[in-house]
Amino acid sequence: MARLFIPVLALVAIVGTGCRTEPRRVDSAAPLEQALERFQGRPGLAPGSAEETAAIARFRNFLSEFTPESIEAKAPAVYAADAHFNDTLVIRDGNPAIVAYLLATARSAESVTAKVDDVTRAADGTYYFRWTMEVRMKRIGKGQVIRTPGITRVRFDAEGQVLVHQDYWDSGAGLWEHVPVLGRGIRGIRARL
Repeated sequence: MARLFIPVLALVAIVGTGCRTEPRRVDSAAPLEQALERFQGRPGLAPGSAEETAAIARFRNFLSEFTPESIEAKAPAVYAADAHFNDTLVIRDGNPAIVAYLLATARSAESVTAKVDDVTRAADGTYYFRWTMEVRMKRIGKGQVIRTPGITRVRFDAEGQVLVHQDYWDSGAGLWEHVPVLGRGIRGIRARL
């Protein structure tokens, strides 16, 4: 009897934990929604103002020159003290954490350039920076230039500092497909889809 009880109990445990009435939910939108809620009611930039023009130019310039030196010099003034940042690879909150991450990223690259193609302002005060990035990593892709398009969603505060930075880009094609072994698996999955 005991011989039969243990396998049956194991089967019940496996089946019981594996059966769900509803699918598992992955909510990658939640961090952005929480950040937007946190900053709701905080004044932004007036459309057409000198402050708006300066903030757009400062952020555009920041994206176009991505070196450790430029990040150390510019990032502390670009991002608000309590800013939210998500580049699809990591999420960071607060200026010090954002600056530290950007510095580590810049140091791991041979070169990074982002050409901002255009900027659009939505009615709710959200700005969209459409760009094309070229990256040459030290350890990924064997020194090849990886070129990828993307969009950065930005919400500025009244001083023109970034409160919310949310990137939209294909990190699979832009980065992960160039990692040995992992890249082969991602390309295989894409081919099957």
